Amino acid sequence: MQTARAAWRRLEPVHGMIYFVPEARRRYADLGLSGRAGYFTSRSAAFGRASAELVISTFYNFNPDVVRQAVDGSWDATTPQQVLDARYAAAGEALRRAGIHELPGVDEVLALTRRAAEAACEHAQGRPLFAAHAALPWPREPVLQLWHAQTLLREFRGDGHVACLLSEGVGGLEALILHAATGEVPVDFLKASRGWPEEEWAGTQEHLRERGLLDGDSLSPEGVRLRRHIEDRTDRLALPAYAALGDAGCERLAELASSFGHAVVEAGLLRLG
Repeated sequence: MQTARAAWRRLEPVHGMIYFVPEARRRYADLGLSGRAGYFTSRSAAFGRASAELVISTFYNFNPDVVRQAVDGSWDATTPQQVLDARYAAAGEALRRAGIHELPGVDEVLALTRRAAEAACEHAQGRPLFAAHAALPWPREPVLQLWHAQTLLREFRGDGHVACLLSEGVGGLEALILHAATGEVPVDFLKASRGWPEEEWAGTQEHLRERGLLDGDSLSPEGVRLRRHIEDRTDRLALPAYAALGDAGCERLAELASSFGHAVVEAGLLRLG
């Protein structure tokens, strides 16, 4: 399970950069989508003309008011297919800028990642955001095939993570605050990107203290246990994809994926702003 998680985590920057790169912002702006509208419509375009309520439900941890403001009216400016085309074009431009297509082992990484993604497609039940992306055609260009494969694996894992949060009674804002309490992601970034008002954040923090999950602004021992349980359960729910590779395949992908993640970071594709 740990090797499968390492394989996903080390390659995840290949997908995640799409939320930060200027190539995406420019292409969404050309379609009349600016700011958060580009993010929400591009990630939900696989659904078709997704309503704000569908995005709120499947994205889970964003302030609903922010989602409604960003999504309402966006589909009057463009179409889901235009947004999908823009997203893939931006992904290809950015990854080529990072030299992903020239890295040693790219063919092997693509083969392993695609095999895992295709295995995940046999387990789409209960994973709506993943299923919507799995229904999209595979791109022809290898670098975009790699991006699409990692996108599928990211949404497969993400839908499983939401299921774990729901089963443990952890709401979207609660999940954000517990994540912030680990110190893994800056609190200011989570607040700004998810759009929750300060008073709601503070009130939910207090509720988590009452539940015994926070000690001040840090995780309590019970909070640490719950976070570990949710992450471990998320790992287990992601295993159907990586089981197709076997232990050796997961180890090989984890080994090769490091240079791909590093290339994305070194090229500044995850840089904010």
